[in-house]
Order: sequence, then structure tokens, then C-alpha cells
Amino acid sequence: MTSKHLLTASASPPELMLFDLDGVLFDSLPVMRSAWETLQAEHGIQVPFESYARHLGRPFADILTLLGLGNDAERLVETYNSAATRFAHLARPFTGVDEALRDITAAGCRLGVVTSKSSARAVTMLNRLDSPFSVLRTPDHGRGKPSPDTLLLALVDTRTDPGNALYVGDMAVDQEAACRAGVRYVHAGWGYGSPTEPLPYLLNKPAELVGLVRREREAGSA
Repeated sequence: MTSKHLLTASASPPELMLFDLDGVLFDSLPVMRSAWETLQAEHGIQVPFESYARHLGRPFADILTLLGLGNDAERLVETYNSAATRFAHLARPFTGVDEALRDITAAGCRLGVVTSKSSARAVTMLNRLDSPFSVLRTPDHGRGKPSPDTLLLALVDTRTDPGNALYVGDMAVDQEAACRAGVRYVHAGWGYGSPTEPLPYLLNKPAELVGLVRREREAGSA
């Protein structure tokens, strides 16, 4: 299933690696499931969690609209965010993430996060990791994925050319946002979704991210 056409010897070695948060750095599905069940109980929502999970990667309010729940979005967002904060302790970094981030930084590549989660909740999660992040972009003040806006703003914030960045995601909306931003995309096979055509470069575990950076740097200096 792996396609290598996005990562070639002619590509510039990455200066900045941007990550989605849920499904890439953290296994937060237990948090989302618990928060959704709270939403169901408090508001009489009949939509199953599985229907919600198919749209992961988009801003929560956008998902509500897709599920036909947009008319009461403000109250539902408030309930969901409150519950997700209470259950935040259920999220865990994927095995190998901390080590991979440290090694990527040691290889001379900066780190950043582009997520559809709110800034407040994202910061709380990132504080649990040991590595420094150069940028965090969320749709708090603009459009979320699959719009390219948050990716492009992350590039502006870090003064990085799109050709010198990689985005690591796990959902089709991540892939679409990267394509629209002109940023190379890598799919985290340990996450929650599947890539779409044209198939991107697929990694099976976080440790493979380090080898990816090193191979591209070696190719770029050859």
C-alpha cells in the first residue's frame, strides 16, 4: 500500500515536520468516545459514536453540521469540550512517539502541530511530551481541515517554504489539506483512518519517522 512518489531523492530534506494530534501523536479515541457518550446522554443525541468517528480530523462544529446537528452546535460544542477536558487523562501518546520526536529534533528538523482540536486542549496534551514545538495551529480563529489554512499559517509562523515541510496525518482530510497547501504528506498507519488516491508514503510506527528524515537528509546531501 506504500507509495513513494511524494518522497524522492530530488525533494528537499524537511526543515519542519508538522503533525496532526489525535491519531498521530496521541491515542485519544477513548477521550472522544467518552465525551460523545456524555453528549448523547445530556442532549438525547441518537447518532452513534462510529458515525462521528468517520469525520475525525475536521473541527467539531463542522462534524456536527455533517451529522445534521448543526442547529444546536453551540450548546453541543460546550458540552463536548467540557466532557473531553474531564476525560483528558484517558489520552496516551502512541508507543515510540516521545523517542521519535527527540530523534527528529536531534536530526535538525523542527516540530509543529496542526490540529482541529481547540488550542487550550491541544496545549494540555502537548505539555505531556518532552520535545519543543515551534508552532501550534488550530482552527480557533479560522477554517479547519480539509482547508489548507492552518497548515499555511504554520508555514508563515515558522518562515518555512512548503517544499521544506512534511505533514504527518492519519485521516483523508489531513491528506487533502496537505495537498491544497502544497506540503508533502506522510500517512500515519497507526492512526484512525485510511489514505486516499494518490496513495501517500505510509509509515507503520512512529520510529519510522526518524529514518524518513535521515534518508531525505542523506539523499539531499548526495
